[in-house]
Amino acid sequence: MRSANPTKLKEPIAEVGGLLAVGLDPAAAEPLQRQLYNQLRDAVLSGRLPARFRLPPTRVLAADLGVSRNTVLAAIEQLTAEGYIEGRVGAGTYVATLSGDVPAAAPPAATVTPARHRMSRRAAAVAAIDRPTTRPRKPFGIGIPDLDGFPFEVWSRLMAKHWRHPQPDLMTARDPAGYLPLRRAIAAYLNAFRATRTTPDQVIVTAGAQAGLDLAVRVMLEPGEPVWIEDPGYAGFRAVLAAADATAVPVPVDAEGLSVEAGKRLAPEARLAFVSPSHQFPLGVTMSLGRRLELIDWAAQADAFILEDDYDSEYRYEGRPLAALQGLDGGGRVIYVGSFSKVMFPALRIGYLVVPADLVDPFLRVRAAIDDHPSIIAQPALADFIDGGQFAAHIRRSRKRYATRKGVLEAAFARHLPGMLALRPIQAGLHAVADILIPGLSDTAIVEAALARGIVLTPLSSYGITRRAQGILLGFAGVDEKAIMRTVKLLAEVIAGMRR
Repeated sequence: MRSANPTKLKEPIAEVGGLLAVGLDPAAAEPLQRQLYNQLRDAVLSGRLPARFRLPPTRVLAADLGVSRNTVLAAIEQLTAEGYIEGRVGAGTYVATLSGDVPAAAPPAATVTPARHRMSRRAAAVAAIDRPTTRPRKPFGIGIPDLDGFPFEVWSRLMAKHWRHPQPDLMTARDPAGYLPLRRAIAAYLNAFRATRTTPDQVIVTAGAQAGLDLAVRVMLEPGEPVWIEDPGYAGFRAVLAAADATAVPVPVDAEGLSVEAGKRLAPEARLAFVSPSHQFPLGVTMSLGRRLELIDWAAQADAFILEDDYDSEYRYEGRPLAALQGLDGGGRVIYVGSFSKVMFPALRIGYLVVPADLVDPFLRVRAAIDDHPSIIAQPALADFIDGGQFAAHIRRSRKRYATRKGVLEAAFARHLPGMLALRPIQAGLHAVADILIPGLSDTAIVEAALARGIVLTPLSSYGITRRAQGILLGFAGVDEKAIMRTVKLLAEVIAGMRR
């Protein structure tokens, strides 16, 4: 048994007051002192009260439980004598670190078979969707920006500016649309850099793009309604549709983006089309202007809407960026989804929607019913980050750095992987797609073999729906140049070994 002097513990001890999870029954045959002893003893043995947990003072515990202090003292003294708790007068009472000589809890009267609880059909459908995962901060996990290049000193100053001595109205902000200065900053940024036609009233701040997609589907779709989705495409949106009991209609993607002609043939009555036109995920192609106009025309004729995922359009390396669909649309048919996760850092969890003016009110009513309002903590700092020009400067620096890393990746592939993998042209974004040149070698086999050597790749086939095209996705933006060269060389060794 360790010493009963808690002041000499090397690790911090939690000081927790208030009511413990204890319930006493004055009408029971068992005395209150014994009830309290049994419940505290069981809580210690089960781990619900962990070692070094500080118990409330006996006066506080007696008041919370509505019993005399003598009742609590008697139970505590018995537990102390048996070694379950320890303490000194004036220093508090703590749960002891148990050793083998402490009496064990009585075994249960019977073995309990774990229950098999039923989940809803929609929940089962969501759980069945395979969403590829990645391991951040390892080459070549996808969706990870260059975290080392983010100006965290600037960001920390902006956070401190608003939260060192926060204003009362900031602590009680409950606007379901989000912090108004941030919505103004987002609207100004989109109009200037993405050629949208956006007012602050149309912007709704969300907890990331995924939450925005979920909100849009909740508002716009009835159960069973068909929705065009890109094939291959973002698995996260398929999960959103499954949760809403909507019908996903896979539409093939070619070199010009989603095929509108195929969509009209497969589901002319679709209510919604989900597209990533600026940088299609996962193939990376850019939807042509002709295809964009064709899609907008279809939406107007079919009384349908377009859900535009503009997830990393800031990073374009070839040609001039095309205007967002929202800026081309004159009929209020586009719902625009954006995110700061891939531009700044994933843990920020701030995204946004831009919705047509006549849909703002129903979107906000549904939003308020779901979770009242978005977290305000980072929004004031982000508004200042955009308005002060640091956001645009960070994008310019990042784009230059990513373009350099793209070039290093291309050179490394040409040097180490000829005849094995071939990179497709990298027009934009944070990841590249490589085709497999060795007949009979699957992308999943390469991914598994590479992972055994510490290389994180993503199989292209995991995003296919009606067809499983083979290929490898590599996130290069968050990997420095030396690591790119070193890891590509190692990947070549892995694939060469597989070929032998």
